[in-house]
Amino acid sequence: MKKLFLAIFIILSFVQTTLAAQISYDKSDFLSVSSVIYDAAYDIRYYSDNNFTGGRIRGYNAPVAYMTKKSLKALSFAAEILRKQGYRLLIWDTYRPQKAVDNFVEWINSSENIGDKSFYPNLKKSDLLEGNYIMSKSGHSRGSTIDLTIIKKDGSFVDMGGTFDLFSEVSHPDYKKLTKQQRRNRMILKNAMEQAGFNGIDSEWWHFTLKNEPYPDTYFNFDIE
Repeated sequence: MKKLFLAIFIILSFVQTTLAAQISYDKSDFLSVSSVIYDAAYDIRYYSDNNFTGGRIRGYNAPVAYMTKKSLKALSFAAEILRKQGYRLLIWDTYRPQKAVDNFVEWINSSENIGDKSFYPNLKKSDLLEGNYIMSKSGHSRGSTIDLTIIKKDGSFVDMGGTFDLFSEVSHPDYKKLTKQQRRNRMILKNAMEQAGFNGIDSEWWHFTLKNEPYPDTYFNFDIE
């Protein structure tokens, strides 16, 4: 029995050490998007109260977008593709500290604050975690994921048929009730990001992660400032 307890203790210690090793505060391989892409626009939602929680998120101490150097180089290529078509990037979120993701989970598990229901009009708050809309670990924390859209060069709106962080089937890239123009606009963004080496997901038209991201198993936790 003692040997069994010892084996379990060793396994748990190994798991805890492994999980701890996945968290990093090293920001030496990160750059701000603005240092590379001169014409991007920003609406960093988690620095503001214009998000599903209704308040600023932990770790967002400035409205700045950071990414790994490798992913930012690829994003710069996408920006150039879109410039030639008359568009520029509008960025909502890039690197997200692990403490921000923890903040999301705490908010979901709290009964005190319903946040902004317009972002999840047909769901309960608990559905956001149980339905995997929000995860306890996010690709954003690995530094090579971005939430973005396109705007025209003069800054005017491009209709994507749905807003950022809307937890609904409307946000699915292939949502069937889009107009032809809305579908075309989504494809312009998708094609440029894929040409630059990013993959999208099937639940959010605005979300892209770099293929062969440099830190697939590391979740960063330094503040954005």
